[in-house]
Amino acid sequence: MKKYSKTHEWIEIIEGNTAYIGISNHAQEELSDIVFVDLPTEGIEIEKEKQFMTIESVKAASDIYAPVSAKILAVNKELDDVPEKINESPEKDGWLVKVEISNLEELENLMDEKDYLDSIQ
Repeated sequence: MKKYSKTHEWIEIIEGNTAYIGISNHAQEELSDIVFVDLPTEGIEIEKEKQFMTIESVKAASDIYAPVSAKILAVNKELDDVPEKINESPEKDGWLVKVEISNLEELENLMDEKDYLDSIQ
């Protein structure tokens, strides 16, 4: 199950309350060529709707917001060397962080793919 935030982040449950977070295809298209990803520290707690990292492209730097409150279990270290992986596969291999969601009920306020796509038309 993949859900989307108004700020163009996605979250996909892997199992139980463990999930991946990334940015949408729309967001990477808007950013253009991504050149740097400022990954957060593993083990920190992130708070829903608060900025937790930054992505830089040739156009601009963009803050990334947590779609839910969670603990960061892992970061996608490949992005340190190959940040353009986000452009190539933003909703699969270009995931940003793996998290343990603090409150699964927070997912209820996010959009499914259809509603998200309708919101960006």
